[in-house]
Amino acid sequence: MKDADDKKYWNPYLAGVLNGLVLILSVWISGKFFGVSTTFARTAGMIEKLFNSERVARMDYFLKEVPMIDWQWMFVIGIFIGAFIAATISGTFAWKAVPEMWEKRFGPKIIKRSFVAFTGGLIAMFGARLADG
Repeated sequence: MKDADDKKYWNPYLAGVLNGLVLILSVWISGKFFGVSTTFARTAGMIEKLFNSERVARMDYFLKEVPMIDWQWMFVIGIFIGAFIAATISGTFAWKAVPEMWEKRFGPKIIKRSFVAFTGGLIAMFGARLADG
């Protein structure tokens, strides 16, 4: 699929189907669903261990989800690397503090975008953790 700028984009339906197949293979092969919210919590635990390892060792959550680098953590790194490669190959990669769509809708303020993005991410992460996801 190409737009007026002659950039290549994946068909969203094909990408969705492929994502579903990867999920099915993940469960079939490893018996586990892939996800990222637990990884972010574990990473926070690893960072906190640098400053207060005794506190982390006593936390009930980290007794269940040990803060460590595991396959899910590597999956998150793979998402970043894969997205970078895909954007570079398609010609859509660009360093932008404020995307054009945001600037047209809300103006050029980086502070406003950062606040809204952080708040949205916080709400999404809270919901994911609340659902034990």
